[in-house]
Amino acid sequence: MGLFDAVSISASGLTAERLRMDVISNNIANANTTRTEEGGPYRRRMVVFQAREGETSSFFDILQGKVQSGAGVRAVRIVKDASPLRQVYDPSHPDADQQGLVDLPNVNLVAEMVDLIAATRAYEANVTALNSAKTMAARALEIGRG
Repeated sequence: MGLFDAVSISASGLTAERLRMDVISNNIANANTTRTEEGGPYRRRMVVFQAREGETSSFFDILQGKVQSGAGVRAVRIVKDASPLRQVYDPSHPDADQQGLVDLPNVNLVAEMVDLIAATRAYEANVTALNSAKTMAARALEIGRG
């Protein structure tokens, strides 16, 4: 794995976690949305990640311990959470049914905040790894000058 591979891997992590934070923010913003363009209440969305595979190693590389590590992560799609919607009794709400029940989004604010903190920490870890790679590159250049 070269220096630029480390930068590429960290950059893919930054991009993926930024998308995850955007989706979580959208979930929080729509926590009380009872009408969508598709009809019905908003459904929580989640990002599905997939590992980006590195170059395949030859048999001789494997024997020498030069196995290619992963090449980062990528978001493959955003899916809707199929868990049941919340129902609240509010007969005065315009979207209430005959029994006075309103279907609300399946967004749990506590779970969203925990996911947001985890995504933020992962983003920070990727920034730290990227900065470490930059520092190593700068020091390698200094060796060449001396």
